[in-house]
Amino acid sequence: MTWAPLLRLKAALGPEAELVVVGGAIRDELLGRPHTDWDLATRLLPQVVMNRARAAGLKVIPTGLQHGTVTVILEDRPVEVTTFRSDGDYLDGRHPESVRLGVDLVEDLSRRDFTINAMALPVGGGDLVDPFGGRVDLTARIIRAVGDPLKRFAEDGLRPLRACRFAAQLGFEVEATTLAAIPQRLEVARKVSVERVFTELDKLLRGVESGRGLTLLAESGLMDLWLPELRPMLGCGQNRHHRYDVWIHTLEVIRFMPAEPGLRWAALLHDVGKPGTRTLGPDDEAHFYGHEGRSLDLAEAILDRLKASHALRKEVAALIRHHGTHPTDAWGDAACRRFLRRLSEDGLALEHWAAFRWADQQGKGLEVAAREVEHHTLMSRLGTLAAAAPPLSVRELALDGAALMRLAGRPGGPWLGELQRQLLEAVLEDPGVNSPEGLADLVARYRGQS
Repeated sequence: MTWAPLLRLKAALGPEAELVVVGGAIRDELLGRPHTDWDLATRLLPQVVMNRARAAGLKVIPTGLQHGTVTVILEDRPVEVTTFRSDGDYLDGRHPESVRLGVDLVEDLSRRDFTINAMALPVGGGDLVDPFGGRVDLTARIIRAVGDPLKRFAEDGLRPLRACRFAAQLGFEVEATTLAAIPQRLEVARKVSVERVFTELDKLLRGVESGRGLTLLAESGLMDLWLPELRPMLGCGQNRHHRYDVWIHTLEVIRFMPAEPGLRWAALLHDVGKPGTRTLGPDDEAHFYGHEGRSLDLAEAILDRLKASHALRKEVAALIRHHGTHPTDAWGDAACRRFLRRLSEDGLALEHWAAFRWADQQGKGLEVAAREVEHHTLMSRLGTLAAAAPPLSVRELALDGAALMRLAGRPGGPWLGELQRQLLEAVLEDPGVNSPEGLADLVARYRGQS
């Protein structure tokens, strides 16, 4: 959305509205970052905003009148318009018990979380309103609470997590006093709904410097509130196949992973089971037998607790389940096709498995050049086999169940499923037999052997 619809709204509300853009939109505009949310503030009361916007032919929704907020639809997109306000006491660690409308813009900005989010820009032109030094902090790449961080974090338990999330998204440092206040407000952070926590963690994980954000979670104690299973990974030594401990390896894998939710969450959790399965051999070499299964169990429990979507849980589970599979040159084409079948059965795209595998290889920190050659050779081979579109399920056999029953002269039953599995194994060995004639010959051969 451009500034044009905002100017139309300003004209509708009148010159005394003092309409300004606030919050993240200003921050991102100054940083040259793309953004989609435009939050507006005004000195007008909500009912006046509604009446004047409707009189100008705009659609208005009274979304939060108790907090001074209405939503105006501009170019088919919702834009919140909130009356300048100050907040009363926060008793639940998330929302003010009351709000007071009719304050000035500076007082409104003073209730916001961080200086980089406490700026305003008048719609239609005018100087940036920046009473707390947000622009200086943007230049210095610092996340600083507005006023007393202990007070800000006592008001809203989500703010400490947002500090870590902004650090990950923007690559900023959290100012020392602001960071030091987080451990003192963990009891407030504990009150935040798990849905809001997951949203912030998801944004953090997909940030350009997610490792920075995760490190802040660990150092501040926030990790122990929502991801306590990760704590044993810190300092958990590995073996000669790894340069880093489990935690640093995990941060490296995330760094090399495309910023897609399933891939990043799988990267975070793929080795969470390692500390609990760590043993030492006679030569003091660390082993992690069965860590894939343990990691899968923990990952599913974590994502269930965080109320992640079913689709995300399914993708993460599939990536973790298969991350320990390492096809080699010794694998025949049939073995590779069976592996492609297992990926297909789990709904996992070969490209996603490949991205995960390569990030995992890079995250070991050893022999990267040799691993890259090996990885690209393997993916070229698997890609060629996949491009030939071999049948990977019984649904892709050239004869369906009804045709097989006619050939066998038998009604359906357990035998049919077993026959289909046998036929699929045969065509995975040789896709050329997947024709009606080829399968009919196999059926006749199997019947003769029974």
